[in-house]
Amino acid sequence: MKRKIANILHILSLLGAICVSFIVICLLFWVLWRGFAVLDMQLFFGNVSPLSAILGQNAVFNGIFPALVGTLWLVILSLLLAIAPGIGCGIYLSFYATPFQKWLLNTMVDILAGIPSVIMGLFGFLSILWLKNHFLPQANSCLLLAALCLALLVLPTLIATTKEALLSVPHDLMLNARALGLKKGAILWYFLLPEARNGILSGAILALGRVAEDTAVVMFVGAVANAGLPNGLFGRFESLSFYIYYNSQNYQTQLELQNAMGASLVLLFLCGFLLLLGGILKNISKRRRHAMQHQH
Repeated sequence: MKRKIANILHILSLLGAICVSFIVICLLFWVLWRGFAVLDMQLFFGNVSPLSAILGQNAVFNGIFPALVGTLWLVILSLLLAIAPGIGCGIYLSFYATPFQKWLLNTMVDILAGIPSVIMGLFGFLSILWLKNHFLPQANSCLLLAALCLALLVLPTLIATTKEALLSVPHDLMLNARALGLKKGAILWYFLLPEARNGILSGAILALGRVAEDTAVVMFVGAVANAGLPNGLFGRFESLSFYIYYNSQNYQTQLELQNAMGASLVLLFLCGFLLLLGGILKNISKRRRHAMQHQH
């Protein structure tokens, strides 16, 4: 009986693995098939010269280059805003917090993780309206507001991965460090954080993809069609996710729909590149740690 149950579980797990692999392959093949046909300079720059578009001499209104630049700025700015509080909260949860503080903070993080992105975008939009009516009449949706809302969305990921990475460090390391008479801050800085560095970096990698692909937030707080290149933190901008949504919902010709598929492929490549870059940095960090261990 037990052997039959084990065989059934094995078959179910195998079928699940095959099903997931098949779905991913079909999805990637579909995006590649529909988007590769329009993947050319016309998709990126329209009728504008690529060099003049990159240098900002001519505006691009019928290409995805401004949306690509806006997405990159959004990713960078969101992570800059989220990394310090996210990692800091994760460190406090795993190293300093009392049991009651852990319960309270974990509850707050779980609530934040459960908030849909559309609610976060609506919160940012209503915040701007409140500021406009009470304190800053010139306040408006912008790149900075979108980055702040996206930073709030990825905070739970950074907090959870930092906490788990620190808790996964062998407990013997902590005991040996305390036996040497080191203070908590020194133990954290010289022993725990170097050991947990790869796990923390993994959280940042996951946050990269979430920021790049989110659509609901940028719809509410700053992304518009044909905004051109971002002209500052307080200006409007374009993003690839909003470009895909706008063109697929409002297309007038098949070419516009094909351009949306091409932008989808570019966004897929961008997320893949960011994940690859994060993996390379993670491997470099791992090699340096091994080299330092061999030296000691």
